[in-house]
Amino acid sequence: MRDKFYELSIKSSNFYDEILELLFSFGITCVEEKDGEILVRDEEDLSHIGWGVCEYITKLSSHFGVLNDLKTQILQKDNKDWINEYKSGVKPVALGKFYIRPSWEAQDDSLENIVIDPALAFGSGHHESTSSCLLFLQKYAKSGDLALDVGCGSGILSIALAKLGCIVQACDTDELATQSSQQNALLNKVQLDKIWTGSISNLEQKYDIVVANIIADVIFMLKKDLKNILKNGAYLLLSGILQKYEERILADFADLELVEKKQVNDWVSFVFKK
Repeated sequence: MRDKFYELSIKSSNFYDEILELLFSFGITCVEEKDGEILVRDEEDLSHIGWGVCEYITKLSSHFGVLNDLKTQILQKDNKDWINEYKSGVKPVALGKFYIRPSWEAQDDSLENIVIDPALAFGSGHHESTSSCLLFLQKYAKSGDLALDVGCGSGILSIALAKLGCIVQACDTDELATQSSQQNALLNKVQLDKIWTGSISNLEQKYDIVVANIIADVIFMLKKDLKNILKNGAYLLLSGILQKYEERILADFADLELVEKKQVNDWVSFVFKK
């Protein structure tokens, strides 16, 4: 553990949800929300994160003609073992037959345990989008299904699919995410059929179930590819979507059958069938 850590403070009333969504797209889930302030902490310099947030909000502000009220500040502080302080606040969560727990918590023998240590990879089961996906997978994934996890992050959904008996493939454009998924798969004693760093463009394989727990802007970019990789009768699970994008998602995927929709707070998840 280093002597110092960095703390990025982000404040904006006009773009609060968009900033959270952007941070999740960066693969950051170790954030603290406190009195309208978003705090990101890491032992590595967070200047690149702060720069990315500033660039994004500047463009959003210009595009929509909304006042840019963004304020950011990076401080370097004495490391008082904030990681362990954070750990103390991360508790296991039961979602259907799954018990999602960090490695430092005891297992629950009455449920199927998935061990995920919250870190920089997206997905620990506590976020509304991830929890909705885990519940949907238990309902629609069948043993023997060929499944694809698009934007696998921590690998939690890939692991859940494997524990449900699926043949699982996974991808992410972030190499750290694919490495994290592989490590977490080994930790949970499951095997992924295939995993790659990259996207799904020009993918010839067809799947029985595809899950994309990624932000709405990326889903819109990938909508054609997501539809093309579905077998007839296959399920497509979309999550990581703020409620304000709901109508556009429904319009862009209107050629598929909407099977189910779930909203938790400001986040909406969808199940479509081809």
